[in-house]
Amino acid sequence: MPVNAVTTRVAMFASRAAEWKRARAFIEEFCAQAGIGRQGCLRTDLVAEELFMNTVKHGHAGGSDAPIWIGLAAQEGRVMLSYEDFAPPFNPFAPGRLEMLEALAPTRREGGLGVILAQGLAASFDYAYLFGRNRIRVALA
Repeated sequence: MPVNAVTTRVAMFASRAAEWKRARAFIEEFCAQAGIGRQGCLRTDLVAEELFMNTVKHGHAGGSDAPIWIGLAAQEGRVMLSYEDFAPPFNPFAPGRLEMLEALAPTRREGGLGVILAQGLAASFDYAYLFGRNRIRVALA
């Protein structure tokens, strides 16, 4: 593959916890085909899993047949993750959310840590709610 070549893939999954296994296999196959190293693939898996499971648990109250789209692009060893769902609007990267979650960390029993992790692994990210969909784009190193 030429050095500046871009590899892209998109797949759709149902918003169900059992679908994460298929989504993860999709990500790992993409990483292998695009020449993404183990660390880059693990970062992509972790961020995608956090987004996916939040959609299932919170966006669809445990799951539904509503679609989740995962798009991946790779160039020069970097991965761009595009994630879309039909869950109610939720920006995990909203200004102040990270600080709020960190402040609540000592008293919280569970939840929120994945958002902190995802932000820490991202080189950049953006969020939009368009045409009834959450759209999250994350650039991973």
